[in-house]
Amino acid sequence: LKYYKNLCSGYNFDTKNFRIFQGSKDTQFGYTVQQHEAGGRKWLLVGAPFESTGKKQTGDVFRCPLDVRNNVNCSRLNLGKLSLDNVSERKDGMSLGMSLTSNPKDNSFVTCGPLWSHECGSSLYSTGICTRVGRNFRLSHTIAPALQRCETFMDIVIVLDGSNSIYPWYEVQDFLINVLQKFYIGPGQTQVGVVQYGSSVVHEFGLGEYLTVEDVVEAARSIDQRGGEETRTALGINVARKEAFKRGGRPGAKKVMIVITDGESHDSPDLQDAVGQSHKDNITLYAIAVLGSYNRRGINPEAFLNEIKYIASDPDDKHFFNVTDESALKDIVDALGERIFTLEGTSSQGRGFGLQMAQAGFSSHVVKDGILLGAVGAYDWTGAVLKETKQGKVVPPKSSYQDEFPEELKNHGAYLGYSLSSLSLALGSQLYVAGAPRFNHTGKVLIFTLKNTGNLTVLRSLPGEQIGSYFGSVLLSVDINSDGQTDVLLVSAPMFYSLGREQGKVYVYGINNKLSFNLQGALEPSGLSHNSRFGTALSDLPDMNGDGFKELVVGAPLEDEHQGAVYVFHGQDKSIQPQFKQKITASGFRSGLQYFGQSLHGVLDLNSDGLVDLSVGALGAAVIIWSRGVVRIQARLTFEPEKVNLFNKDCVRGGREVTCMSATVCLSLEARTSSQARTDVAAWYSLVLDEKRFPPRAVLDESSRTQPRNLTLTTGGQRCQRLGFSVQETGDYGRPIAAVLEIGLRNKEEGAILDPDWPTTLRAELPFWNGCEQEDSCVPDLILNSHTDLLTLQSGAVWSVCHQQRESDTQQYVMESGRRKVVVVAHIENHGENAYGATLQISASENLIFNSLIVKDQSDIQIECSSEDRLSSGRSCNISAPFMKSLSQVRAFQQQSQVEKYTGDFFTHVCTNIQILYKYKYYSCTVCTVVTLLYYCRPFLFQVSFNVEFDLFLTPLPSSVYSLLFQIGFKSLKILTTASIQLESTSPMFLQEERPVREIVLELRRQEEHIVPIWIIVGSSLGGLLLLAVLVLALWKVLTIEAMH
Repeated sequence: LKYYKNLCSGYNFDTKNFRIFQGSKDTQFGYTVQQHEAGGRKWLLVGAPFESTGKKQTGDVFRCPLDVRNNVNCSRLNLGKLSLDNVSERKDGMSLGMSLTSNPKDNSFVTCGPLWSHECGSSLYSTGICTRVGRNFRLSHTIAPALQRCETFMDIVIVLDGSNSIYPWYEVQDFLINVLQKFYIGPGQTQVGVVQYGSSVVHEFGLGEYLTVEDVVEAARSIDQRGGEETRTALGINVARKEAFKRGGRPGAKKVMIVITDGESHDSPDLQDAVGQSHKDNITLYAIAVLGSYNRRGINPEAFLNEIKYIASDPDDKHFFNVTDESALKDIVDALGERIFTLEGTSSQGRGFGLQMAQAGFSSHVVKDGILLGAVGAYDWTGAVLKETKQGKVVPPKSSYQDEFPEELKNHGAYLGYSLSSLSLALGSQLYVAGAPRFNHTGKVLIFTLKNTGNLTVLRSLPGEQIGSYFGSVLLSVDINSDGQTDVLLVSAPMFYSLGREQGKVYVYGINNKLSFNLQGALEPSGLSHNSRFGTALSDLPDMNGDGFKELVVGAPLEDEHQGAVYVFHGQDKSIQPQFKQKITASGFRSGLQYFGQSLHGVLDLNSDGLVDLSVGALGAAVIIWSRGVVRIQARLTFEPEKVNLFNKDCVRGGREVTCMSATVCLSLEARTSSQARTDVAAWYSLVLDEKRFPPRAVLDESSRTQPRNLTLTTGGQRCQRLGFSVQETGDYGRPIAAVLEIGLRNKEEGAILDPDWPTTLRAELPFWNGCEQEDSCVPDLILNSHTDLLTLQSGAVWSVCHQQRESDTQQYVMESGRRKVVVVAHIENHGENAYGATLQISASENLIFNSLIVKDQSDIQIECSSEDRLSSGRSCNISAPFMKSLSQVRAFQQQSQVEKYTGDFFTHVCTNIQILYKYKYYSCTVCTVVTLLYYCRPFLFQVSFNVEFDLFLTPLPSSVYSLLFQIGFKSLKILTTASIQLESTSPMFLQEERPVREIVLELRRQEEHIVPIWIIVGSSLGGLLLLAVLVLALWKVLTIEAMH
C-alpha cells in the first residue's frame, strides 16, 4: 500500500492524493474491482484470475480494507478451493475472479471462473463455475448452471464367471484390467463394481468404492478365482441386479451389466426371469461368451451361444461378443469400450453438447430475483444467457435465439452473453440486455425477457455499424435523474476505428415509454488518442457536481502506450453530456501503472467524507481516487454611494481633493455535493478598479491595497469586507468605472473544489452622476453660430443663380487670389442640460487645409480636434469632453484654414426660360356610308412637323453676370439648351412621346497660344553644338589612326 501526492490535475476526483493497492502483475491483480460493504466495514474487492492455489492456477479474489487509519495490505479469500461434488473437475486455469459482482442487498458478492472445466470421458468441457460469498467472506453457494451430466455417467457392474472351467484365470484378470482402464472412472462419470459367481455369488467390490481408474485396477489385480462346480449365471445376474446396483448406485446414472462366462448356466430355467427383471430395471446387458472350454473339448457351442445372445440386450450385434478362448478377450476390449460409451448421444432436452463449452460466468449481473450469467461458448459459440435463482437454474433452449442468430451464421461465433445489463421500467418491471460483440462481425445487442420457466422472448435488437468494433462488449444502463426508471443504455465498441486509428466509442441510446431506443449520440476519447480501447470499462456514479444527475466514467486502458486513462462525463436531463469533464491519466504515476482503467466501480463513500469515491483497476494494482466536494462561492459587490459625484470632493489624497467612496465585498459558500460534515473553506478575493486603464480614475486606499485578501467561509454563512477607495478628477465622465472581483480557493490541492461551471469573476460598473433630471438621459440644447468675411457666390449677381438641391446647407464662397488664409469665427451655447459626448464636425472644400482652432474667451470649455490625416480639410472636435455643462457657452472661437491653389472645373447655371407658341391649322374629312341601320366610320391619322429657330446672345458685360467674376479666368463656355413641347389640355391632338424633350450642348473654347519657353530653346542649341563637337573629334581620331598605319 502506497500514498502518492502531487500527481496531476483534475476536476472533482482528487488526482493529487489517492491510495493504491499493489498486487502481482503475473496474477492479473486488478482485472476486476468492486466496492463492497460487509461486516460493518468497507472493502475493495480485487479479482486476480491468474492467482495460484497450490500448484494450480485457479484465480482468486482479494479484499482490501479501506480504513485510512491503518496501512494494511490486501488479503486473499482463498476462493480457489471451491469444489463441486460428484464431478471430475479441472480447476487449473479456471480464471476465478474474471467476473466480479457485488450485491448490496445482502452484502454478498458473486465471482466466477468461466474456464472451470470438468472431465467427461476423453473430453474436457469448460462449462464455467461461480460462487456466492456471504457477508462473512465464506463460500455460501456454488453456481454452475451450464453443468450437465456427462455421457459417461454410468454405473457398470461386471458379472464375472469364476467357475472351475475358466482357465487360465490370469487371462480373464488381464481382460478385466484392460476393460477397466478404458472406463472413465471418477466423480460424475463412471463407477464400477465386480461380482464373481460360480456355484455362489461374491461381491468383489461395490459401486463407488474406488473413485479412480488406478484404484479400481489395483483392486482388480487382487481378485482371485473363487471356483465352483456349477455355473449359475441367472443367480449372478439376479444378485447384481438386486444388490450390486443398490450398493452405491446413483440416481439417474445409466445402468450397465457386463456378463462374462465360458459355459451354459446350470440354472437356465431362472435365466428368463433374471434377464426380464433386468430389462425392467433399465439395465443394459452386454454378454461375452468365452469358447475356450468348448474348443478344448471339441463340443458344439451352439446352445451356449444362443443362451448368451438371449442374455445380451437387443440388438445382438451391439451387445453380444464371443471369443475363441480366454486369451482372445483382449481383442474385444476396444470394441466393448466404444459400444458402451456411445449410449448417451444427445439428451432428450435437445441441448446435447450445446452447453458443454458454455463458459458460464464470463459476465454476471445481479437482478431482482437472482443473477444473470453470460455463457459465450454455448450452442457452438453463439452464446446464451443463463439465470440462477433461489428455485434453481434457468436455461433457455437454443431455439430462443434462432431468429436473431440464423443457423447459417453458426460458424461466426456471436459470443452472446459477453456483457449483461438490465433496464428498469415503469411499474417496477425489468428487462434484460445482453451483448453479442462478434455477431456478423459487427456486433449486436439484445433486449429480452426471461421467465423462470426458461421462456426467453427477444423484444428489440440493436445492430453494430463497423466490422471488428466489438459493439456490445460492454453494457451499462443508467437512471440519470434517479427516478427509478432507466434513461439511457450505453453500448461500448472499444475497437471502433476512427480518424485513421483505433480509438473506441460508446453509443448512447435513449429509452422512452414505448420501449424504443433512440441513438442520442456517441462518446469518444480526446482527439489525440491512439489504440486507447475507449469503452473497455463503464461505471455510473452518483451525482458528483450537484446538478442532480448521475455521472459516467469510461476506461481506456490502452491509451498513452498502454498506460491507460479514465474519462469522466457528466449527466444531463435523461442523457450524457458529449464532452468529457475530466481525464485522469496514468502517465504521471510514479508506480508505472499499465492498463489503468481496465475495470471501474464507484458506489460507496470509502473515506467517510460523504462523497462517493472511484475505484480503478490496473495491471497489478487497484487505485482508489478520492472524490472532492464541489462548492460555489456566491459573490456580491456594492458601492457607497452608488454613483460617483465628482462635484462633491470630500477628502484629500496625495494633496489633491478627491471623491472618497467604499466598496463592500460579500462572499458566501454553497455546497453542491452532499457531505456529512460542515464544510469550511479558505478562500481569497482580489478587487481591481478601472481595469486596463492607466492611470486609473479610481484608486484603492492604502489600507485596502493588499491583494489578494483571504477569508474563511463556512457552508451557509456569509463574510463581508469593506474597502475604501477614491476617484480622481478626470475628464472622462461618460464611461463608468469598471470593477473586477476575482475569487478562488487558497488550497487547490486538497479539500473542496470550485464548480468549474460557476463564474469566479464578478464584473460591476460604477457610473458617474450625470447631473441631469433623468438618471439615464440628459436633454441638451446646443446652438452654433458662425460667420466669415468671405463673399458668397451669389453676392452682387444680377441674374438669379440656379441652385441644385443639396443634402446639406454648405455655402459657396469666392475669395481674392492673393489670400492664403480663411478664418471662421463661431460661438456655441448649451441652453439645456449637460451635453455628453458633444462633437463639432468641420468640413471644407479640398483646397482648404485645416490649420488650428482657438478658443478666444476665458471659458472653461475646451475644444480638442483630431484627425488621422493632418493635411485633410475636415476635423472632428470634442467639446469639453466628456460633457458640456448646462447653460455653458463658448463666446468666441476661431478656426483657421490654409488655402491651396486650386485648378478645376467651375460650374454655374444660368436660368433663361423662353416660351415659344406655334399655331398650326389642319383640315380633315370624314366620309360615312349608311347601310340599312349600320353606321361605319373610318379613323384618320395625320402628322404635323415644324422647325423653331431663335437666337441667343451672351455678352460678358461687367454688370450682366457677376460683379466679382472678373477675378476668374475661363477656358471654356458650355451652353445647354433644352426644348420641350407641351399641348394644352383642350387640344384634340396628342404627342407620340409622352413628354418630348431635346437637349443641345454647345461648348466654346478659347484658342490657346503655344509658346516654347526660352530655356528650352537655349538648352537645345547648346546640346546640338556639343554633339557636333563630339562627332568632329571622333572623325579626326579615325583619320589620324589610318594615317599612322
